[in-house]
Amino acid sequence: MSIVFLRALILYILVIFSVRLMGKRQLGELQPSELVITILVSNIATLPLEDINIPLSVGITPILALVCFEVIMSWITLKIPCLRKIVSGRPKIIISNGIIDRKVMRELRFSVDDLMTALRGNDIFSPDEVQFAIVETTGNMSVLKKASAEPPSRSDTGVPFSCSDPPQIIISDGRLMERAVSAVKLTSEKVEKILKKHKLKTADILIMTVDNDGNYYIADIYGNPPVTGGRGS
Repeated sequence: MSIVFLRALILYILVIFSVRLMGKRQLGELQPSELVITILVSNIATLPLEDINIPLSVGITPILALVCFEVIMSWITLKIPCLRKIVSGRPKIIISNGIIDRKVMRELRFSVDDLMTALRGNDIFSPDEVQFAIVETTGNMSVLKKASAEPPSRSDTGVPFSCSDPPQIIISDGRLMERAVSAVKLTSEKVEKILKKHKLKTADILIMTVDNDGNYYIADIYGNPPVTGGRGS
């Protein structure tokens, strides 16, 4: 039993390392070649676990070989665009000028239900709202709405606005994130001062966020109402 546990631990670490090496993609965003490698790696990893008579190297060697092959192929396809089109395919325009291309639907083997499912995934419930849509090589659909279906922006309505980065999490589960604190131009002393103002300690904080304007949000671990504040408070 201990041998099986040790093998499982080693293979778990190896598979995690392999997936991280291939990049941060969700399963639905994998290119065809990446999906094949992922399936093969998962199948190979089970072999030494199902039969302890199989040497662990029988699982480790092909996994590393496949991952190295994928990394090399990724590098080659970056240098040779035509090869990238062969390996990964190319995006397909399925709606142009508001008109659905039946030929592309047949090439992709898209049914009307598949098309509507993809549109609903983009918060669109009527094809009449679509100006342009393209099916990416990952199978996801990118959609451009017609101008008449787009909600007005702040610049359209003349409402004043400013552009800034989203708030940073500077305390998470009672731990101070030094890098995030520096990113919002604060110091640990200033953070402690803010907490002291609300009679809190770092260990009491579930989450604390601060934006570039100095506005903060604090939620403690005791379930009390969140605390907010900033320069204007």
